[in-house]
Amino acid sequence: MAPAPAPAPVLRIGNASGFYGDRFDAVREMLTGGPLDVLTGDYLAELTLLILGRGRLKDPTKGYATTFLRQLEEGLGLAQERGVRIVANAGGLNPAGLADAVRELADKVGVSVRVAHVEGDSLPVPDGFLTANAYLGGAGIAACLRAGADIVVTGRVTDAALVTGPAAAHFGWGPGDLDALAGAVVAGHVLECGTQATGGNYAFFGEHDVRRPGFPLAEIHADGSSVITKHDGTGGVVDLSTVTAQLLYETGGARYPGPDVTARLDTVRLTPDGPDRVRVHGVRGEAPPPTLKAGLTRLGGWRNEVVFVLTGLDVEAKADLVKAQFADALERAGGRPPAEVRWELVRTDRPDADTEERASALLRLVVRDQDAEAVGRAVSGAAVELALGSYPGFHLTAPPGKGAPYGVFEAIHVPAKDVEHTAVLPDRSRTAIEPPPKTRELAEVDMPRLPDPYPVGGPTRRAPLGLVAGARSGDKGGDANVGVWVRDDDAWRWLAHELTVRRFRELLPETADLIVVRHVLPHLRALNFTVGGLLGEGVAAQARFDPQAKAVGEWLRSRWLPIPLALLENTPPGPTEDDSHPEVTA
Repeated sequence: MAPAPAPAPVLRIGNASGFYGDRFDAVREMLTGGPLDVLTGDYLAELTLLILGRGRLKDPTKGYATTFLRQLEEGLGLAQERGVRIVANAGGLNPAGLADAVRELADKVGVSVRVAHVEGDSLPVPDGFLTANAYLGGAGIAACLRAGADIVVTGRVTDAALVTGPAAAHFGWGPGDLDALAGAVVAGHVLECGTQATGGNYAFFGEHDVRRPGFPLAEIHADGSSVITKHDGTGGVVDLSTVTAQLLYETGGARYPGPDVTARLDTVRLTPDGPDRVRVHGVRGEAPPPTLKAGLTRLGGWRNEVVFVLTGLDVEAKADLVKAQFADALERAGGRPPAEVRWELVRTDRPDADTEERASALLRLVVRDQDAEAVGRAVSGAAVELALGSYPGFHLTAPPGKGAPYGVFEAIHVPAKDVEHTAVLPDRSRTAIEPPPKTRELAEVDMPRLPDPYPVGGPTRRAPLGLVAGARSGDKGGDANVGVWVRDDDAWRWLAHELTVRRFRELLPETADLIVVRHVLPHLRALNFTVGGLLGEGVAAQARFDPQAKAVGEWLRSRWLPIPLALLENTPPGPTEDDSHPEVTA
């Protein structure tokens, strides 16, 4: 028997979806825009499974991302013509159902494809919960691809598994190839959020044309190193800074655990490799932990929101009046008040404004309760009945509704050996995926050596942190992470010693009473802060103005502190100074 041909030295893996609702035409764009071997799509955020769970209650045959099917109506033929395999976690709560739907679609459009799926992530649902799913690794995907699948759909896998699976199948990696797997995990993490790696949601967006950034791809090599890039002619940019930003997104410490491997983020090296090309190398891997993360979702109760518009003079007094009137109206209605009542006055108004909107502030009321009635008509009625008897200029941004349910996401950990990770191959046969033979309990790494401090005593200017530092923030359940990085060694010497946990809390007072942990990543010139409990019960609960902490990093960048003038010399002009921000200090 002739030996099997050696695998191609580079595996090109692209991404066409960072969330359920991402740009619909990205599948076509990625399939037609340039060379590609595998196209992935990430459709499952923490909130998405709750949405799919509620949909499945209405129709048990659903529970998957239907958008993926619509994208495949054209994508199936294009992928077959170009020899591109497709791997997506769009199966959600029903990967078997989606696999059948893909087969039906293929018959309908006349394209012959081999479809496989991965299951076993679904766990017994505890009382009071709607969904329970473990985060699987890439081994099941790899088994499907090795069996000849053209399309693999999964349920809840880690985002990076969409890359580790195809890479392991292509290069023949096994569970002991920890460094290679860790490199693929890092590449997968960069790709998973689509255009966030190519200039989307990017701190220094003004330096590039990011009106329509292209989707990213990774050229994976046999040792796990990669080059992050994008198709020629697409918008946006790939550079050290865009890749660093995405590496910091929704991560924590130096050890980044997953079901395939624990990747050491403190070993990642980034090197320019030409226009719109960044080489990712040097990543070390360790055995994965013995447990898998699992996500539980449930309906947490009911929520309602009313936004009052306060225009012109006496904004604070107007806010005080409507709060007192609202409380009195609820009391007179005879029912009990909602369990949680939160008011937030947002001072968007300006003195002597030239438009009414710029003369107006917003008073936001959010109520939550286990009982729908407590946040429904009673709240809406109490707000509306004030219309002719409250502050001058009374009006709302929109008529209040009857309230809506909100969800809660909870993370737990389950033994990997107790999860029945299964690859269902194109011939419908089933292959059990064994957990990795070696595991390692997670532990914090030793504190890395900080660079020498930036020289003190020179002139400084109070200015926004964002003139010298980028940031990206996100959510993990009820916690937030804020990654902060700089682009040269002098700025790193300053940032590493200036932005301590104490300074972070001073700049972001909302974090003052929360647990804040600082992680140092010297090779990336970055600090990563995790903030416990900032988001309450998570994004689905909508407990905070910015429920996914998407803009916490930008809030941090907008805060003023003394910055050495030498670090500001090559930055764009900052905000206009005023009396509260003296220009130069000794």
